This record gives sequence, structure tokens and C-alpha cells, in this order.
Amino acid sequence: MLKILVRLYLVIIVAYAGALLFIPDTIVGLFQDRFMAYNLDQAKGVQSLIVRQFRQAPREQWPAVEQELASDFAPLELQLLRMDQADLSVDEQARLEHGLYAVRIAEWGYYETVLVPLDKEWLVRLHSPPDPLDINVLSWGVTVLIGAAMLGCLLLWVWPHWRDLERLKETARRLGQGQMAERTHISPHSNIGELAGVFDTMASDLERHVNQQRELLNAVSHELRTPLTRLDFGLVLLFDEVPPASRKRLLELVGHVRELDELVLELLSYSRLYNADQARERVEVSLLELVDSVLGGFAEELDGRGIQWEVRAEGDLPRFVLDPRLTARAVQNLVRNAMRYCDESLLLRLRLEDDGACLVTVEDDGIGIPVEERERIFQPFYRLDRSRDRNTGGFGLGLAISRRAIEGQGGTLTVAQSALGGAQFRIRLPAG
Repeated sequence: MLKILVRLYLVIIVAYAGALLFIPDTIVGLFQDRFMAYNLDQAKGVQSLIVRQFRQAPREQWPAVEQELASDFAPLELQLLRMDQADLSVDEQARLEHGLYAVRIAEWGYYETVLVPLDKEWLVRLHSPPDPLDINVLSWGVTVLIGAAMLGCLLLWVWPHWRDLERLKETARRLGQGQMAERTHISPHSNIGELAGVFDTMASDLERHVNQQRELLNAVSHELRTPLTRLDFGLVLLFDEVPPASRKRLLELVGHVRELDELVLELLSYSRLYNADQARERVEVSLLELVDSVLGGFAEELDGRGIQWEVRAEGDLPRFVLDPRLTARAVQNLVRNAMRYCDESLLLRLRLEDDGACLVTVEDDGIGIPVEERERIFQPFYRLDRSRDRNTGGFGLGLAISRRAIEGQGGTLTVAQSALGGAQFRIRLPAG
């Protein structure tokens, strides 16, 4: 809000200052004759009094009259001058020579000097001196108070806009995280009420479409599991009944069925992670023990393939509150992915950040991931190497499931270049 408020206020203040500087002079210049006539009328009484006082006295007493009137008119400055001492303009010279008084207009169209002719040789100048310091300070104080009042009014105007825009932004962020039931709940009387209404309608449509897709995916996946199980069981039963020459082909078919069953399970897992009604488990666990238990399931395979692996805890690791099931699933997928692409080394590091967040990195010494592909690999069914089959490249759901499992806990999963030469997957879970 501060950025919006400052920008709008600067625009208003600059416009206000420009108006004070240029508009009065422009108006006075456009209506010069009218302002001159008005000020001449205003000074008429003053000039009549001055002329009467001087003409009632002989010329040799005019200096005494000057002193007396200067005292009476103080703090205005009254001077008796010769015509050639007054620094007159052409218009002023012409008026004085015809026996007419003249005025000089200052800012805001008010006169500051009155020139009164006494005869062809002498005149009296009555001048308003600059305002004293305290009056100027008060004038500037009034201007500052006006600016403060404008700031207050602007704040009252900006605040509801900023509040509603922040609510709209937060709703959009939560929708992006998969919380499809989120709405802005902004009043239709708000200045962005119409926009919020359209946004909420869009969110409702999105929620309906996404729910329909999830329901269809769940229904199809569940319906597929039963015939797949039967088919797998039936093929196994046929193993002893078919000729030996056909058993190899039968085993291949069983493998394909089980592969399809595994895909269905992955789809169900991915779908459940987007279920907003599913409660997230929050348990205080030892992160090192959790990771050790995950890697324990891969130890035999890692050793069998000759992969050098290490779990490195950096600093003290207190117990951390998280969802152990989702976190373990994410780490499992990342380790499985690293095993698939590494050459001979796999490193898993744990540390606690300064803000209390937990950081888990899974690194390998494989081919790495190009920068332009580092977001796409988290998309469902996206595989970096299109030439790989499912035996080597998986289904393309593992990383998508891992990211969703971490984001469901308020964390992030990103990928970067590892010092080992391959990919570095970074799980960051916030404290609490």
C-alpha cells in the first residue's frame, strides 16, 4: 500500500505546487485590466487621504508631513520622491503626468505599491513591505496542514482499494496452490467489486471443472484396478497351463499389466494430493531418522548397483514438525529419480536455515537438467528424455507428486545444478 500511497501523493503534491506557482500568475495576466481596475478602486481612499494631507501644507512643510504620515501608515513604507527618482514604467509615468494615481500588482492580484502624484515634480509612494518571518511560517504551516489533510483523504481512499486488492491477490495465490474453494468475499459495493465478482465466478467455474476431472480420474482409476487385478491373477494362473514356448510372452504380458496397475496407483496418489478435504498430518519427527528410514528401502539396490551414497547432516537438527507420509513420499521419488540418472554418486544433505526452515537436498552426479527444463519436469507425464521408455524414465508423475506433497505442507521444491555435476533437488519446509 505504501508504494501506491506515495506515488499518488507525489502526483497530487506536484500538481498542487504547480497550481500554486503558475495558476495565480496566469489568471492575473489574463485578466490584467480587471485586476488593475479593482486595485485602483481599492486604493482610491488611500490616495485621496495622502493628497489632502500634503496639499493642506506648504511645499516646504512636505518633509514634516511625510514623517507624520509615515508614522501613521506604519508598517507600510511611505516616501516622498521626485518623479525622476521613482523608477516608473511607461504606463505609470503616463498616469502620473495626467494627475492619476497608479498601483503595482503583486502575487494573487493584490496591489503592493500605490503611487500618488502631488504635482508635476513630486509623488508619494506607499509600499507594503514583505511579511514578517512568523507570518510566513504560519502561511507555510497552513500549506503543510492542507497537504496533510490531502494525505489523510488519500489514505482513506487508498486503504479500501489496497485491502481488497490484497485480498484478491491472496485468493489468486491460494487458487494457484490448489485451494479451489477460496473466494475473495469482496463486497459488491467495493470499487473493485465488479472485478472481484468476475474473479469469483471464474474461480467457481475452475473449481467445478477441476472437481469433475478429479472425480472422473478417480472413478476411472478405481474401475480399472479391479479388472487389472483379475487380469493379473488370471495370467498367473495360466502360467502352468501354457506351453513352455509361450511362457516368456505370458510373463511379458503380466509385466505390462502390473505396469499399468502401477500407473493407476500413481494417478490415484496424484489425485489424492489435490484433495482439499484431505487432512494433512502434522507430527514432530526427527528429520535424520525419517530420511534414514527412506534410504533404508533403497540401500540394497544402491549397493547392488555400486552407487556411492551418503546422508550428510549439517549442524544440529532438532525435531521438526511436518507430514511424515508426504515428506517421505517426496524424498522417495527424488531418491528414485537420482538413482535413475546418476553415474556413481548420490548425496542427501539436511540442514536448518536461519529462519527455522528445514532444507533437504538430493544431489547426483548425472547429466543434470537444462535451465529451460527445470520447471517443466514438475509437470505430470513430462519426461526430460523423450527417448526413454517407462522402464528407464518412469511415468513422468514422480516429480509432480513430490512437488505437490511438499507444497501441500506450505513448502517448495526446486531444482538447480549440483556441485557433483548433476541435478540438485531442494526441499524447503517452513518452520511450524
